[in-house]
Amino acid sequence: MNRTIDINYVCTVLSNLMGTPVRIYEDGERTFYHSLVNLVADPIETVKDRLFKETNHVGYLLTNDYFYYAYVQNDKTKIIAGPIPFADHPSDQVLRDLAFQLDVAPDEVDNFLMNIRNIVPMPLDSTIAALLSVNHILNGEKLNVTDIIPIEDSELVHSARVNEEADSGREADRRDFNNSLSIEQAITRIVRHGDLEALNSYVAQAPAINSGILAKERLRQAKNTFIVSTTVICRAAIRGGMDVQDALRMSDSYIQKIELCKNTMETYALQYQMVVDFTTAVRRLREGEFQSKLVSDVRNYIIHHLSEPIRTGEIADSLSTSRSKLSTRFKEETGMNLSEFILQEKIKEGKELLHYTDKSLSAISAYLGFSSQSHFNRIFSRLVGLSPLKYREKHR
Repeated sequence: MNRTIDINYVCTVLSNLMGTPVRIYEDGERTFYHSLVNLVADPIETVKDRLFKETNHVGYLLTNDYFYYAYVQNDKTKIIAGPIPFADHPSDQVLRDLAFQLDVAPDEVDNFLMNIRNIVPMPLDSTIAALLSVNHILNGEKLNVTDIIPIEDSELVHSARVNEEADSGREADRRDFNNSLSIEQAITRIVRHGDLEALNSYVAQAPAINSGILAKERLRQAKNTFIVSTTVICRAAIRGGMDVQDALRMSDSYIQKIELCKNTMETYALQYQMVVDFTTAVRRLREGEFQSKLVSDVRNYIIHHLSEPIRTGEIADSLSTSRSKLSTRFKEETGMNLSEFILQEKIKEGKELLHYTDKSLSAISAYLGFSSQSHFNRIFSRLVGLSPLKYREKHR
């Protein structure tokens, strides 16, 4: 018996089942949205352009903030579910980064974080399995999950979410480390901050995602992806403070090395080493004369809590020491008060945002955890010698 399919009803049920927002687009225009969570801004705006470039009937996209989106489409209709956490929920700082990208008002950020954390994590293969029934409705195809996700990728994504032993998946993650340029923003941010700990954590969790086709032959494809990635990472390192000529020399050296690789395994290993080397170089420059583990640990804490009004006691707690002992040791090793070091690190990030983004001064000051824009202006002017506005005008 022929019946008219109510696709809006199907997507409502899908959204309720998965616990994530689901949207329908007709000829590029959104005609339907349903979500059990109330998000003040739709995270899809950060990746919508990339999603609309996808041409397969069913697929998925990993974002730089540890979520993924899954979609099903035909010539005119595109249904997109997400964001869905593929591992544990991201840290507050990652979610605050996302809110900053979406221009969420400062007084709405906590509400945004609370609601996005209510989205239920789901293994990628389970999500794709749910979408395959919708694909059958739209396109009349009878597909299996393995038609969309290679078996090894499906297992990797599942294990990244439920396996507490990160080391068991580390080698598989490294093998597929460069399979997609969709991770570009996550990796470049890590390189720019010289954050080796975040790099190791990311590699231990990130699932393999298929890259766009750059060449028909697999080894050539891997080499071409490597060359593109090296260029992107090189730019990130320069933004992080690496000398331009030094960065370009390192980039050229790696591009020469990639042509000597005889198989894809060698290219993946070389890419991992390339990212580690650029990240390490930036880290050394950023640390300067401060080479101790204590200073490195303090700086890493600050990087991962940039959007908070960081207090000395909180850092001390994270390092399992007392506030007074931490302050004394830090002053002895650096000659600088810890509170001043915190402000310097926040202002470094502020300079980056003023230089490379069009975010307003109020948005930047709120993102960096300052109590007000005037407080940010005052600290920035004292440490840089220019007001934030003058600094932006000078570096545009």
